[in-house]
Amino acid sequence: MTGDIMDLRYARAMQAVEIRWLFAYDRWATRKVLHALYGVDSDAWSRENAVGDRGLGSILVHHLGASMRWRVSLESQGEKDGPRPEDEPLPTVEQLGAQWEDEWAAVDAWLPTLTDGFVNHVHDGVPIWQMLVHVVNHGTQHRAEAAALLTADGRSPGELDMIDYAEEITPSGP
Repeated sequence: MTGDIMDLRYARAMQAVEIRWLFAYDRWATRKVLHALYGVDSDAWSRENAVGDRGLGSILVHHLGASMRWRVSLESQGEKDGPRPEDEPLPTVEQLGAQWEDEWAAVDAWLPTLTDGFVNHVHDGVPIWQMLVHVVNHGTQHRAEAAALLTADGRSPGELDMIDYAEEITPSGP
């Protein structure tokens, strides 16, 4: 990497309110994918090796598990690892939706505790805000994989772009 790229790493700190906005986008987009799952064929849900070694169900369970582990680890300041739902039998679509609702309740309790100081703290050379942005970006990757599989099955979740979220939540008119 060039020095210019490395210099940008710490050029601008993020605020906790920006992290909350990103997590709200992540939830909005994940809900759209989950909504598109209802009524999906059980074979399509449980099929493996569609994207690498994962299929639709296991992609979305991994997305949930990674999100949970990051939250638990950051919330506990590295004292806890968090759950691994990937190691459990594949849940039904309805069970996965309920697990996400439980996770979002935990996120709703945790996000308000984030401070600008915490998100800008540097741990092992990486600012916490970059770890939190990674969580959202990681979700984007797996939502895109799931959306491609759903779309091929005629069940597109629709537009998942961040700008679509921003436009949707922006009040219209004066």
